[in-house]
Amino acid sequence: MRLRKFGLGLVSALALAASMGMAHAKSDIVVAMQLEPPHLDPTGAAAGAIDSVLYSNVFEGLTRFGPDGSVNPGLAESWEISEDGKTYTFKLHDGVKFHDGSDLTADDVKFSLDRARADDSQNAQKALFAGIESVEVVDPLTVKVTLKEPNGSFLFNMAWGDAVIVAPESIGDIKSKPVGTGAFKFTDWVQGDRIDLEKNADYWGEPAKLDKVTFKFISDPTAAFAAVMAEDVNAFVGFPAPENLPQFEADARFQVLVGSTEGETILAANNKLPPLDNIKVREAIAHAVDRQAIIDGAMFGYGTPIGTHFAPHNPDYVDLTGSSQYDPDLAKKLLAEAGYADGFTTTLKLPPPSYARRGGEIIAAQLRAVGIETEITNLEWAQWLEQVFKGKDFGLTIVSHTEPMDIGIYARPDYYFQYDNADFQKLIADLTAENDPAKRSDLLKQAQETISRDYVNTYLFQLAFPTIADAKIKGLWENQPTQATDLTAVYWED
Repeated sequence: MRLRKFGLGLVSALALAASMGMAHAKSDIVVAMQLEPPHLDPTGAAAGAIDSVLYSNVFEGLTRFGPDGSVNPGLAESWEISEDGKTYTFKLHDGVKFHDGSDLTADDVKFSLDRARADDSQNAQKALFAGIESVEVVDPLTVKVTLKEPNGSFLFNMAWGDAVIVAPESIGDIKSKPVGTGAFKFTDWVQGDRIDLEKNADYWGEPAKLDKVTFKFISDPTAAFAAVMAEDVNAFVGFPAPENLPQFEADARFQVLVGSTEGETILAANNKLPPLDNIKVREAIAHAVDRQAIIDGAMFGYGTPIGTHFAPHNPDYVDLTGSSQYDPDLAKKLLAEAGYADGFTTTLKLPPPSYARRGGEIIAAQLRAVGIETEITNLEWAQWLEQVFKGKDFGLTIVSHTEPMDIGIYARPDYYFQYDNADFQKLIADLTAENDPAKRSDLLKQAQETISRDYVNTYLFQLAFPTIADAKIKGLWENQPTQATDLTAVYWED
């Protein structure tokens, strides 16, 4: 890596980082990440940065994901499933307290699940709870959830960050002062800078090994590089400048982890907005985009090409990249057939991550080569959530969907890209009701093939997840089976 490419910006950033001092107690840790959460309620927004800070650390659900993607007991120590697969009876751990000192009871579980599925719910994954018929408190430590139909993914769904259990009395301040049951307690949020957590001395489970955690937000890749090199931060999860990884790998002070994620990175199209409502136009866009050029140019080679909305490391993945191979001549032909021989102009709205900003410039040039002009707008996350995710005010956008096994979002006609296919919706309904592994596998493959054939979006690559950390830190997750920075088992090696 050539340091001169950064110029004076790097020198200034290094000097600033050095001036901030390097003293970190070995019971404390400073973890940097690129994106700051818009608020701190994981049950009230689609921003993955919320889970990156709070999942497992502060908030917990009935079940939880392990570092290998397995679904494990969380606040529920055990459960029983009725023979018809429609009733789940959860037994809660005894002695669990919220960070405000109040006891966790079945009433809190009922409140949380009812709140998530209510008509006025702001939960970004409300569909996870739509199959719940009722939630009944059996006794203070037992709750019964009855489903409308059997759902083979229900325990998996309850492990999502959107399904964490919250206390009714904390809801008023949850966006700025979160109160959970996890191994760490929230202490402070200096917006634009950091979030501080401290060890929960009264934690019901295995206590955290760290006493204090600081999440530091550094959006600029050059400043990220400087902060890590100056050891102003102990770890940087989701490091935004992959071109720097070889330098860190050659430095004995650091360890470099490059893991897989559930992040399908896509060029999403507004399927209700002309001319993107025309399948030939969407197919043309898919053939105009050179995935590998984006992986090489925006991600410096880190990323796996995908041809559908499914993770390549999943055993049910189908490689469909061949149906949307790079072919600009075919793209021009399809545009002409659709009535756009002279091209058209649409918007390209980009959220902050490097894959979007860097990838967006490359994609814009590729689309321009076949006659499609894009008006690029760079948005902060709060703006993207408001304009694109909620407002559906966009033509194209680039985003990585980091939620686990989320192909079911294509069965929601009101989801931001507005794909409405009744056959696909039935397919997902059948998948939800199916418990037989072989039949579920077949349905998942059909689902992947359907959205690829309909060119709903242009599927780019599976997001890699690079982490740079002090070589003496142990217990960090390498992979991202869900978007989380779980520090509950992290410690410093002597």
